[in-house]
Amino acid sequence: MIKENKTVRTSPVKKNPTDGNTERKKTANTGTGNRKNFGRNSQRNSENHSPKTSEVKVPPIGKETIRVIPLGGAEEVGQNMIIVEYEDDILIFDCGFQFVSEENPGIDYIIPNTKYLEANKHKIRALILTHGHLDHIAAIPYIIDKIGNPPIYARNLTAIMVQKRAEEFPNLPKPDLRIVNPKEKLKFGNLHVKFIEVTHSIPDSMGVSVETPFGNVVITGDLKLEHENGIPSEKEERNWGEIGKDNNILLIADSTNVEKPGFSIPEKQIMDNLENIIKNVNGRIIIGTFASQFERMIQIIQIAEKYNKKVITEGRSIKTNIEIAKLAGLLNPKQDTLVQPKDIGNYPPDRILVLATGAQGEEFAALMRMAQKKNKFIQLNKRDTIILSSSVVPGNELSVRKLKDNLYRHDVKIISYQVSDVHATGHGNAGELAWINTMVNARFFVPGYGHHSMLKVHAELARSIGMKDENIVVPDNGSVIEIRDKGTKIEVLKQKAPSNIVMVDGFSVGDIQEVVIRDRQTLAQDGIFVVIATIDLGTGKLRKSPDIISRGFVYLRESQDLLSQARKIVKKTAEDNAVGMKPINFELIKKELSDGIGRFLLKKTNKRPIIIPVVLGV
Repeated sequence: MIKENKTVRTSPVKKNPTDGNTERKKTANTGTGNRKNFGRNSQRNSENHSPKTSEVKVPPIGKETIRVIPLGGAEEVGQNMIIVEYEDDILIFDCGFQFVSEENPGIDYIIPNTKYLEANKHKIRALILTHGHLDHIAAIPYIIDKIGNPPIYARNLTAIMVQKRAEEFPNLPKPDLRIVNPKEKLKFGNLHVKFIEVTHSIPDSMGVSVETPFGNVVITGDLKLEHENGIPSEKEERNWGEIGKDNNILLIADSTNVEKPGFSIPEKQIMDNLENIIKNVNGRIIIGTFASQFERMIQIIQIAEKYNKKVITEGRSIKTNIEIAKLAGLLNPKQDTLVQPKDIGNYPPDRILVLATGAQGEEFAALMRMAQKKNKFIQLNKRDTIILSSSVVPGNELSVRKLKDNLYRHDVKIISYQVSDVHATGHGNAGELAWINTMVNARFFVPGYGHHSMLKVHAELARSIGMKDENIVVPDNGSVIEIRDKGTKIEVLKQKAPSNIVMVDGFSVGDIQEVVIRDRQTLAQDGIFVVIATIDLGTGKLRKSPDIISRGFVYLRESQDLLSQARKIVKKTAEDNAVGMKPINFELIKKELSDGIGRFLLKKTNKRPIIIPVVLGV
């Protein structure tokens, strides 16, 4: 039965029609930064870079064919976007970004490549969001206008988070948000979608089951299981048992934690441990956690109230998410529970609990600022207990070590997940994923949401519980997976949807910046070397000794011999090419200078700085 969407709790999101084919309102772009001019830049970017149909080499979808394309999240953790296509209908699931690494210096983040969607935007019926984490919603402002501004379907908290971020883009239209609830079933053209409640680290998370004429495509979103000692709860049994009764032809499942055996630590166990610490520790308690851990932050505040403690929030993202939790009706603290940092001295240390960002060692986050004595109101001392209620994200090991070193200089006590169960993941371990796979009992399986190695491990897990090898597809971003012959055959096309990296760099959004990135990497590794030569247009001789500027390459004061030789090479190269040349070919001289100086510096230093020759004619 098709139900009408409902507005839930205290959300300001308005009630909307359910039919995905209704006339679409213009949708607002949302994001994580204040981009006052973004609307203008986004429009310009859309005009400049929206693809021609000929750029998309994927053939049109055939009759009675179900097409699935992961446009992000199949080669990384983050950047999540999956599309399901059948005849004249396309549904998009999630629209997230990926935090960048040192491989992409200066880039804000990476978003999915949507050229396939842009070429087929007349078929897009809806964008459906599984939950409110940034790797599933934060690319919306950079994408939504390019794909025709489809309506956005989400549960209450997710919708509020999208709407809250839309406030950071005041020049853009408001998002066309439509609230859905678990077990609702909506119609989008020839497709129906049923929403599935799932357990994750943020409330209102959901998976989806897309009903096609040949069976259902089940997409889990991010999830784990509510369980006790490896036995799923009655809620999970009932929830997944109902899904398993359907004719499921394809399961796409979270692979983030598949490399960890067994079952993950239940969140209840973590909260019991945290409550014990909050209850018994003397002195101030400072808890560093992910701002995205909604459930945990909410419960910590409730535990603090239980033991008559005042809560101080430090960090913009935590403050924002606490406000969102209150808006969604998930948190209703007493009037005097949350206090300002400036009032910390008004209460005994035993009554203070600080919730802070920065458990990953981020340089400017709250915890590091405290550790480096840069917080105006909170000065650490040996009576403080710091709880790092988060795991170390791969790549952040050195930053977290630096954070701990700085914290320990204040003689504080530190409790981390490595010595006590104070953090649990929001993603299921291998045992949970195997259980879900068995319950869904789909004919075909595609691992999703993870690096390629994670997807391969998840595929092997599926084989170990009886899935046939020919029924498993391990995709890349852009892989075009088709289910044909009335749902009996799965195949990956030779052609791929465009999947090259699309980067957000300030106001610039596009996939044409590879040269820029390479230059930034070279600058970071070997620096820059600028030579300035002034040529007499009449004689072809240099008017004066060449000027040399170097940054990030060598210390000039200690490299006088190198500079002297470089100047000789510049003089000889420039004059050998300029004398007798009428008119002087400055481009040729710059090329010869770049090549000659580059070879010389490589020989002398074994480095390849960026060479910038500046040749002036006087």
